[in-house]
Amino acid sequence: MKIWPGNPYPLGATYDGGGTNFAIFSEAATRVELCLFDEEGRETRVDLPEREALVWHGFLPRVVPGQRYGYRVHGPHDPSRGLRCNPSKLLLDPYAKAIDGDFRWDQALFSYDFGDPMSYNDADSAPFTAKSVVVNPFFDWGNDRPLKIPMYETVIYEAHVKGMTIQHPEIPDDVRGTYSGLAHPRMIEYFKRLGITAVELMPVHQFVHDSGLVERGLTNYWGYNTIGFFAPHNGYSSFGGRGGQVQEFKSMVKALHAAGIEVILDVVYNHTAEGNHLGPTLSFRGIDNPAYYRLVDQDKSYYYDTTGTGNSLNVRHHESLRLIMDSLRYWVTEMHVDGFRFDLAAALAREFHEVDRLAAFFDLVNQDPVVSQVKLIAEPWDVGDGGYQVGGFPPNWTEWNGKYRDSVRDFWRGDQWSLGEFASRFTGSSDLYQDDGRRPIASINFVTAHDGFTLSDLVSYNDKHNEANGEGNRDGESHNRSWNCGVEGPTEDADIVMLRERQKRNFLATLLLSQGVPMIAHGDELGRTQRGNNNVYCQDNDISWVDWDDARNFDVLTGFVTRLLQLRAEHPIFRRRRFFTGEPAGDSKLPDIAWLRRDGEVMTESDWSTRSGMTMTVFLNGRGIPERDALGEEIKDDSFLVLFNPLGEDVAFTLPGRDYGRTWEVVANTADPLLAGRRRTAKAGSQVNVMRHSLTILRCRY
Repeated sequence: MKIWPGNPYPLGATYDGGGTNFAIFSEAATRVELCLFDEEGRETRVDLPEREALVWHGFLPRVVPGQRYGYRVHGPHDPSRGLRCNPSKLLLDPYAKAIDGDFRWDQALFSYDFGDPMSYNDADSAPFTAKSVVVNPFFDWGNDRPLKIPMYETVIYEAHVKGMTIQHPEIPDDVRGTYSGLAHPRMIEYFKRLGITAVELMPVHQFVHDSGLVERGLTNYWGYNTIGFFAPHNGYSSFGGRGGQVQEFKSMVKALHAAGIEVILDVVYNHTAEGNHLGPTLSFRGIDNPAYYRLVDQDKSYYYDTTGTGNSLNVRHHESLRLIMDSLRYWVTEMHVDGFRFDLAAALAREFHEVDRLAAFFDLVNQDPVVSQVKLIAEPWDVGDGGYQVGGFPPNWTEWNGKYRDSVRDFWRGDQWSLGEFASRFTGSSDLYQDDGRRPIASINFVTAHDGFTLSDLVSYNDKHNEANGEGNRDGESHNRSWNCGVEGPTEDADIVMLRERQKRNFLATLLLSQGVPMIAHGDELGRTQRGNNNVYCQDNDISWVDWDDARNFDVLTGFVTRLLQLRAEHPIFRRRRFFTGEPAGDSKLPDIAWLRRDGEVMTESDWSTRSGMTMTVFLNGRGIPERDALGEEIKDDSFLVLFNPLGEDVAFTLPGRDYGRTWEVVANTADPLLAGRRRTAKAGSQVNVMRHSLTILRCRY
């Protein structure tokens, strides 16, 4: 087969209409073979003829989209020096835009014989491994453009591509659980009616189902086990794996954008699916192990791991950093996504041992004209020493605020010592973000996420119930800050059922009224339960999927969330761009925020530490918000009172005096979500009864 020299850039397989350029980095290699596979699986090997700046490359005419390929890398195999080349292993292209097939676990995928890690296994892995695919880069985007919804207007909905639609009765069987299913008009209609502005997709980079899970009859459902940082996961495609998944993903993004909904990807750049020194040789390990992986300084046979998965990507090496940045730019420029949530982001800041906010990765992101302009969300921790970094990321980043989650859970389960912490989290966590110039939008607020209890389980279980995972219930977080309201698990006790529904509304109302950016975990507004399992990473079944038939029983909850999202969208007081100061707002003599006791008086320092202080009123002054609209006019809004009662007894709240407002209208009540049986207006100084474990929201009428 005739091969031309081609070009070292761009890396990967690039089709230009007449043929395909192949380019792959490897400093460790002494020879690189490009392997092409026909429809019957027959392999043709071609040596890449050129090596330039450590990139091996060549151009093949008439190689077109749909062509399956891989690499065999010749070079030293000396694990003690960190070198693990093995040409008997067919390797995925790190820059593959699509991947066909999956891995069939066999001894041949490993570079050693089981039981003897220091041995050398030369069995051919090609029959058992997935293949890279040449893709068609052309797509009709039409008028699609980045939506660039301001962060302060953003409401994030964390969703799993498969779990969201696999049981939806109004979506055709052949597209359920796929990118097309998520873009189906029924789903888009639902998202728009609910009022969210962005879907944050759990990992869609090509991932691997761990051999240990497969042996137990399970799979890596969540997908935090990446092997292809450019390739949409083929398991979520209704088009198959020969490149159609790329077109299908783009069509999904285009459809969501047309509906005004952004797409954010949960990305896993901290590790790969190849695991530790006992893991398989699938791609990076066999191409250039020390370039792509962080190795133990004292013995390069082993991997430095701050992720709990066996390896960490080597962010000290220029090639790993280039891979990450090229991947991010590709998903923005070619796939049109609107932002990223970085899994275990602290691991990306460990150039040496400590997490460093001045790390090269942050510099590269900050300076990049493409990546710096999209939404950047950090999961601000990893499992290494000093890995918990909430509040510690650079100014252009937002963060999953784990302290918000913990504080709100504590407050509504009656932890009396959480009051001051709760007040800080409710108002945007200025203690975490203000000192370095960030604003309330730096806080991505959430009560639940994919990792942990669903909202229904948070109010139904005190303990995790992960037996289905096959790990003796040892996996998953044991300290959930949950409260089962009196009975563990399902119950027919009407009082407990009512209390649980009220608690759900309390959590969601708190979330949607807090300053910062709210994130709703998929299905929480639909009553989704995982039956007490707080770690469904391996449960690709009805334990983790959204049950749309059962969701009909939670129409009241869904409607309540919809109305609160509408309230948030209509009133900028709930999504301020700057922190509260406690100083007079606009032309008002009242402070921009005030914390009041149940008797309507301003809270004193001692009130913050008393049990009775658990009940409180928050006054939000809308008379002068310190922002201006597009015409330069000062933004004004209605003022609001939020009456919190997390206690187990009804409490009569006295509304504040006429200076705060003469007449107040009840606009939401978690004890009466339909506002069917409650007084709708109240005068200044009058009393409003707030049921146990509930909150009430009032708007000033004049």
